Amino acid sequence: MANIKSQEKRNKQNEKRRARNTQVKSSIRTAAKKVEKAVAAKQSPDAVKDLYVKFVSTIDKAAGVGVVHRKNAARKKSRIAKRVNALAKAQS
Repeated sequence: MANIKSQEKRNKQNEKRRARNTQVKSSIRTAAKKVEKAVAAKQSPDAVKDLYVKFVSTIDKAAGVGVVHRKNAARKKSRIAKRVNALAKAQS
């Protein structure tokens, strides 16, 4: 246990950040799973696009704050967009 005041504060800050980062990462995974599930169920392209837009918003916010790396976010968006576009193309 820290016995220096500044280290006690740092530990408290780290714990808060860790909890927030965990929650944000969880919301990213949830949003991604919703899109994947909608694509697998072959829902209407409009419904899937709406879910995809929400996913992009979630991951962009996380990348902006630094919870995930911006290139990691871009890669995830790209991979899911590929599936969303394939579904839209197949249904049209």
